[in-house]
Amino acid sequence: MTFLRNLWNDEQGQDLIEYTLLMAFVALASAALFIGAGGNISAIWKVSNAQLSNAATAANGVS
Repeated sequence: MTFLRNLWNDEQGQDLIEYTLLMAFVALASAALFIGAGGNISAIWKVSNAQLSNAATAANGVS
């Protein structure tokens, strides 16, 4: 019975579990932000690509 009571009251390793849970939360939050920002980044690349294409066409037409 004493062994079980000591095992129940032992807090060794508690910090490791708390840090693991914190890192899991940070990872999930980061993944959610990256997924949400994916559409915006795609739109930025499309606009940039269109502007570069127009600039290349204009530069080739000037010569």
